[in-house]
Amino acid sequence: MKFIKNHLMFILPLMAILLGIEFYLVFDRTTNSYEKRLKEGYTMFVVTKTPMALADFQVLNSHIESVEAIDRKEVVGDIVKGISRNNTEKILKALPYFYNIGLNAYVKTSELESIKTDLKRENSIRKVETFGTAYSASYRLFTFIKFTLKLFIGFMGIVSIFLIIKQMEIWKYAHKRRMQVMEIFGAPLMLRSGILFKVAVIDAIVATLVTALIFLYLKFEWAAQSGIEIMVKNQENLFRMGDIGILLAAALVIVVVAVYSVVFSSSGVEE
Repeated sequence: MKFIKNHLMFILPLMAILLGIEFYLVFDRTTNSYEKRLKEGYTMFVVTKTPMALADFQVLNSHIESVEAIDRKEVVGDIVKGISRNNTEKILKALPYFYNIGLNAYVKTSELESIKTDLKRENSIRKVETFGTAYSASYRLFTFIKFTLKLFIGFMGIVSIFLIIKQMEIWKYAHKRRMQVMEIFGAPLMLRSGILFKVAVIDAIVATLVTALIFLYLKFEWAAQSGIEIMVKNQENLFRMGDIGILLAAALVIVVVAVYSVVFSSSGVEE
């Protein structure tokens, strides 16, 4: 029982870090997908005096990716009903030109205002509507959620690393006599710390596999049955096989840092 408890005291904090890393990877992929949909669904409304092409707008600002001209006949469709053709043509000639402009990225609110300023410098452009209030609210909420998650994962990671180092110190004292004898006979640091590396690496592999299994379950079982739209749409982003390599590499780095921090902090033969 004590053997299992000692290993769980190492595996659980390490899993907390790995879960945090995987949550960050999933969140990053999901938010990138969400940002893409926001970008594709967002357009600026521009009114110009003369016809303008995509190249004309891109000269003004590099964030502009697409331009869709709005049919002026549709704009005044109800107004010109029952009016003679000549009068209709006069009305159409007097009307400005309307465009929906798409951007190449989900930009900050300040960058959105910069785009608006760049467009309004052009004499041919009469009006630019960014729908800034709704956009700003969505962007700030989105940014706050990302910042909060990163802060929480970072804090959890720091606490978990301290717990891992503490457990490594317990293992060091459990094997203290063997390590001291090896040091007396001139064994190098890597050799006399080999037992710590061996146990820690095994637990790192176990923690990685358990973490991967948790996210595989979330991806193939829970997400499909959750009924949560964002989970269903982003099911493929919940876990990728390449994540196993990232998690294992992170676990091994943590193990090496923990072992060396414990060994170097107490180098020398203890009496």
